[in-house]
Amino acid sequence: MGRVFEKRKHKMFARFDRMAKGFTRIGKDIAIAVKLGGANPDNNPRLRMAIQNAKGINMPKDRVDNAIKRASSKEEKDFEEIIYEGYAPHGVPVIVECATDNPTRTVANIRLRFSKNGGSMGNSGSVSFMFERKGVFKFDPTKLNLDELELDLIDAGAEDIQKDETETIVYTKFTEFGHMQKFLESKNLIPKSSELQYIPNSTKELNEAEQDEVMECVTALEEDEDVQTVYHNLA
Repeated sequence: MGRVFEKRKHKMFARFDRMAKGFTRIGKDIAIAVKLGGANPDNNPRLRMAIQNAKGINMPKDRVDNAIKRASSKEEKDFEEIIYEGYAPHGVPVIVECATDNPTRTVANIRLRFSKNGGSMGNSGSVSFMFERKGVFKFDPTKLNLDELELDLIDAGAEDIQKDETETIVYTKFTEFGHMQKFLESKNLIPKSSELQYIPNSTKELNEAEQDEVMECVTALEEDEDVQTVYHNLA
């Protein structure tokens, strides 16, 4: 087996780690959605979105059902959504989305992960002005006929549409996110994922060694159990 096997094993475990992190993130999304709007997805658009996103990462249905049941119980933790901002090495701005049941623990951990990896934590608003929050809807390109739907998507709030061989991405302004959700549901169009994301207004170019240092910091932040998503403007 030797080196080839070791490389494959490393990639396999990395994929499993990403999958486990994705399931944990969606589980928290479901818990927050249920606490805010109830356990019936028919009456809870945020829960419907979380369930769709779970399907997009192949989260087993029984895990989704169990997450909804847990969130409906009085014993389930209440997760608070918190945004932290800071800089990775070489002045790269970073936004960290968290869902936590213990903000005191989370802020200490995030600050430590920044400082141990050549970054620094900033105050609220210190980097968010460099990003714009947008709706991001991702589709299997074979399931979205742009020739037929492009004008309708624009009418529903699409600000930009990007397509390649692997996926089609529809971007909306933050204020048009709900409008686009309703349009897609009315057409029975199911995205692989639908999320509000922080999109950088511009990107930063660095050499390969500098990029590696930035990504080490980003990866360290992503590995924290309370972190949902990390955004940056590295090109």
